[in-house]
Amino acid sequence: MTTTSAIRKKINQIPPGELFTTSVFLDLGSRAAVDQALSREAEAERIQRVVRGVYVRPTKASKQLGFVAMPGVEDVARKIVEDEGAVLQVHGAEAARRLGLSTQMPTRHVFLTNGARHQFRLGKAEVLIKSVSPKKLALAGRPAGLAHLALLYLGKDQVGHEVLAKVQKRLPEEEFEALLGAKRALPGWLNYSLRKFTQSEETRV
Repeated sequence: MTTTSAIRKKINQIPPGELFTTSVFLDLGSRAAVDQALSREAEAERIQRVVRGVYVRPTKASKQLGFVAMPGVEDVARKIVEDEGAVLQVHGAEAARRLGLSTQMPTRHVFLTNGARHQFRLGKAEVLIKSVSPKKLALAGRPAGLAHLALLYLGKDQVGHEVLAKVQKRLPEEEFEALLGAKRALPGWLNYSLRKFTQSEETRV
């Protein structure tokens, strides 16, 4: 079986709409051969190149609609990062917006990772994946991590009792406890603010 045939067979096993990267085919041939085979598959519209090294098997609804169900920006960013064995988290500005702590809409898509830096365009969207210290990603992948980055973004001057009360209300109890317990990952001012908040809440009870 040729490299192209083997790659095509593997592509046919990937569900439509699911992202995949060049790396999943490197056991079938050299990097140059894999790139060439994927390029041919894209030209034949059996797959679609999303960004460099990332592809998708597009779904086709009808002749009128053409290809649909293309992946979103965050899905693409996550696939790039996970392919490197790293983790992804949204930027603090987006974390604050998702938690209802800010109404500001970011002008571009920024993500944080413990892996390599990436920058690309996806349609009209400008995307940046920034490499940051492991401490910022200590709680990545869970609601407590979203709160962590949101509070870091807002900063010492804006994080008071009212903001922390909103965070506590929006997080499941176990996630707020996880945030309180991540003392080594939090800066001193945030540890102090959280301790002061919990003490005041205990006093009320």
